[in-house]
Amino acid sequence: MKVLITGASGMLGTDMVAEFHRRGFAVAAMDRNSLDITVLEQVRRVVGDISPRIIVNCAAYTDVDKAESEPFKAYLVNGLGPRNLALACAEIGASLVQISSDYVFDGRLNRPWGVYDYPRPQNVYGASKLWGERAVLDLLKSSYLIRTSWLFGLGGKNFVFKMLALGRSGKPIKVVNDQFGRPTYTEDLARAVADLVQTRCYGVYHVTNQNLTTWFKFAELIFIKCCQDVELIPCSTRDFKCNARRPGYTVLDPFPLQETIGYLLPRWEDALDRYLAKIRGA
Repeated sequence: MKVLITGASGMLGTDMVAEFHRRGFAVAAMDRNSLDITVLEQVRRVVGDISPRIIVNCAAYTDVDKAESEPFKAYLVNGLGPRNLALACAEIGASLVQISSDYVFDGRLNRPWGVYDYPRPQNVYGASKLWGERAVLDLLKSSYLIRTSWLFGLGGKNFVFKMLALGRSGKPIKVVNDQFGRPTYTEDLARAVADLVQTRCYGVYHVTNQNLTTWFKFAELIFIKCCQDVELIPCSTRDFKCNARRPGYTVLDPFPLQETIGYLLPRWEDALDRYLAKIRGA
């Protein structure tokens, strides 16, 4: 079976390509140079030539703060791009996996966000991801909309990478302790996506590693596991001057993921162990 993966050279795309290859799929791995998802005619031509049964869209504009000053680029990639892919899928009878974000929610609930909760983004990045969600759901019945959060993996820069780099400076590090979410290892996410597309159970899913934490607690465990003596200072979101507003609580409820693929992702602490072991072995 053919699968086309966009954003294939990125952090999530790298693991997605590896996972589908491992399962024996014929993988067409596309980066931004080989497929610009914002150009409809190019999307139609490439998708028509390859004729995949599944497209997994890992291409995204991910700079949350920069999106505030260049919203057009964010909406172009995160909104128009998924719309173009959905149109192309509809034309050839393919299914589409659209990767979205916990930032489509405003973070004001005191419980995990369900797939049935109404999105209300607080920043341009979240709004652009929501537009992409709605375009896919409106245009294509055979779609899997997957919201995830706090990604880390080998294929790109992420929070773990950033903390380890800052830790080597020897200076104190201030980390936000009032934003709650679930870190997600891209390798685990890729596995769940590959299992999900084989069920043909289309719809909206929340896919993250288990257990909630804060960015501060996440950083604290990174340094403990790496045996680094770093002075960490917990702080509030208000202590950081960022262009974009951050939601305070974006823990995602996984229902009905286990009911569909038979399992939930492991705890993020376990995923962090496996990730750090790979870094050490690289």
